[in-house]
Amino acid sequence: MTESMRIVLASRPAGPPIPENFRTETVDTPALQPGHVLVRTLFLSLDPYMRGLMSTAESYAPPLEIGQVMAGATVVDVLESRDPLLEAGDIVLAFTGWQTHAVVPAQNVRKLEPTTLPLSTALGVLGMPGFAAYAGLLEIGKPSPGETVAVAAATGPVGSAVGQIAKIKGARSIGIAGGARKVAYLREIGFDAALDHRAPDFADQLAAAVPDGIDVYFENVGGAVAQAVFPLLNKYARVPICGMIADYNATGSPPGPDRLPAFYHRILIKSVTVRGFLQDEFAPTLYPDFLREMGEWVAEGRVRYLEDVVTGLDAAPEAFIGLLEGRNFGKLVVKVAE
Repeated sequence: MTESMRIVLASRPAGPPIPENFRTETVDTPALQPGHVLVRTLFLSLDPYMRGLMSTAESYAPPLEIGQVMAGATVVDVLESRDPLLEAGDIVLAFTGWQTHAVVPAQNVRKLEPTTLPLSTALGVLGMPGFAAYAGLLEIGKPSPGETVAVAAATGPVGSAVGQIAKIKGARSIGIAGGARKVAYLREIGFDAALDHRAPDFADQLAAAVPDGIDVYFENVGGAVAQAVFPLLNKYARVPICGMIADYNATGSPPGPDRLPAFYHRILIKSVTVRGFLQDEFAPTLYPDFLREMGEWVAEGRVRYLEDVVTGLDAAPEAFIGLLEGRNFGKLVVKVAE
């Protein structure tokens, strides 16, 4: 047995998560059984979807139970193996969550091939966020050369990849982010226009930036950003919905008038396609292509990425709280061990 530090769900948030919703424990890992591996966490991914798992509200995944380890994708190294296909020292992608060590079935991990890129990229540009961008944009958004693609949360791991893939496909890329520093970064990595959604005249700036309208809107945020985008959608526009982070901490209906009729009206008169998706539904057919193409684009510098790395598992709760407030800059990763 190996001692493991873990962070569990102590209570369900009422609104934004607070430190008291998390509890740190130290436990022994279970005995290693045939077909299992003992792993040590090197990097932990922090992602917005984890907020939904803390709640009992209806979602695409069952909620965490009180006292259960916080879920999350991880890059881990194998310390001990009782499976013939893995051995000590292998680096694998797993879903062991917020803990330093775990025993898991070997069939539930994927061995990572050697690369010159940091291991943490398996949780970002070459992992689930990168694949969500790739699959959602190319399978649902289907941008054509010359079209305009707008994306919210554009400096995040999904949004930044969306904008850069759109450019590779010959589209015009409009990035929406919060704050001058993030806007400057979007311009640096080649977005055709970058806008600060916190600006008081954001809606007017967006309209001026898309004189020919918007053909694809990749939704990561919802809220006021979506309200500014929807009047600008062109006929036959496509809207892949990947996330709605503006609403994740909501405890009731948003204030103001009911905008649903206007939303439906826009969909009708412009023949807009709105499609929610989970990235794993495309994995069986697209993941090998994604690994090959995205790997090439990153190696060639055509897709750039940014990581926001915090150190120590005990830093995860505060970092996650900041993620939901937009404090991170790039893909948020916890470095748990060397």
